[in-house]
Amino acid sequence: MTSTTSQQELFRFLEDRFACAQACTECARACALRAGLVDPDGTEEQEKVRRKGILCAEVCDATCRALSEQNGLDEAGMRIQVEWCRTVCLECAHVFDVVPGAEESAQACRDCARACTEFLTVLN
Repeated sequence: MTSTTSQQELFRFLEDRFACAQACTECARACALRAGLVDPDGTEEQEKVRRKGILCAEVCDATCRALSEQNGLDEAGMRIQVEWCRTVCLECAHVFDVVPGAEESAQACRDCARACTEFLTVLN
């Protein structure tokens, strides 16, 4: 029989995993939208914003899929994916910080990075 403590740990794990996946989805959506608003023939800085937004959207989408599906990813693999997502989200937030009107996208990136950090503490 499972103890109450281990049941609570399991529930926390599942809740944090879901919260992280949800934050990844919201971040991917915000980054894809932000990247789509940038002129592909724009300045070098605009191209950086576009590339970083696309990368972040792709990494967040892959992380959400890894967290949502039973794809056989072991704990080490999951940790690497979530850490990568957190890093890319923080980098993207810094890039979006200098773009007028991109505050919500930068916040979505930070929220995702925070959810990744919280989920990583559960994996420890």
